[in-house]
Amino acid sequence: MDSSTSRTSLNCISLADPDIQKSVALLKQACLDSGFFYVVDHGISQEFMDEVFDQSKKFFDLPHSDKMTLLRDEKNRGYTPMLDEILDPENQVNGDYKEGYYIGVEVPVDDPQANRPFYGPNQWPSEEVLPKWREVMEQYHSEALRVAKSVSRIIALALNLDVDFFDRPEMLGEPIATLRLLHYEGQVSNPAKGVYGAGAHSDYGLITLLATDDVVGLQICKDRNAQPQVWEYVAPVKGGFIVNLGDMLERWSNCIFRSTLHRVVLDGRERYSIAYFVEPSHDCVVECLPTCKSETNPPKFPPITCSAYLSQRYKDTHADLSSYSNNKA
Repeated sequence: MDSSTSRTSLNCISLADPDIQKSVALLKQACLDSGFFYVVDHGISQEFMDEVFDQSKKFFDLPHSDKMTLLRDEKNRGYTPMLDEILDPENQVNGDYKEGYYIGVEVPVDDPQANRPFYGPNQWPSEEVLPKWREVMEQYHSEALRVAKSVSRIIALALNLDVDFFDRPEMLGEPIATLRLLHYEGQVSNPAKGVYGAGAHSDYGLITLLATDDVVGLQICKDRNAQPQVWEYVAPVKGGFIVNLGDMLERWSNCIFRSTLHRVVLDGRERYSIAYFVEPSHDCVVECLPTCKSETNPPKFPPITCSAYLSQRYKDTHADLSSYSNNKA
């Protein structure tokens, strides 16, 4: 059972605000409450954001057979078809009614780093079919990482850490940063029957930057243990990001900061969004931060490397690639 009628209000953080302590206070309050907040004045122009959405739509408008030639590989790069992902298997009947496209950190195939999970060459549509597409997406990947690092500095201060805590090489110096274009088909979700645009889930990593069109669909549940669960809509913000914390940051902070359940419930309109998932380097050990533990609040989770944690989470939620073996041609 759940109810979902109201809209939630989120704190809004301006990256252009010279009063850093104000930003820290707003972010800290948001992270203790819901783990969701808005970020504006981030330095990415509205004109360029519009171009990224336009290029995304051009890809999803391609014939299905063309998109399937770029089916995601074992590195999770490329196209994910409708129903490929099932984020809430206990409550979903089929899978997510969305298609997507993963773009990660570009690492040439002959680079030793390409042997690591989540690193390697991306899959790109041909220039003949989608000119400029790669150029736009690579620029956005770079710009979004810059914004994520700015947000991470405010998070560090909110956790009483050095401002550059997450800038270190083993953190966001060599990040696993993944851009995901998303397209939700024009369908009406029915939570009572297990039909969702995206099933209820929390994100895996450090933080997620979400840019959306103006179609409402994202819902959050601030208390996952409540019965019934209360789901609230998050309004889109023109030109800004909806930012949420991931499970890795919840582990790091010993559950002081929240990684909140969210889902997408559709009203029959098509919806486009662009998620940017930010995780630290492969070998980064995620363990309780020194500022988040005490004798009365010992660490709740054992240490784990970022790579091991992410690999398991992706495996748990995506269809086995062998199920597509006859469809890729």
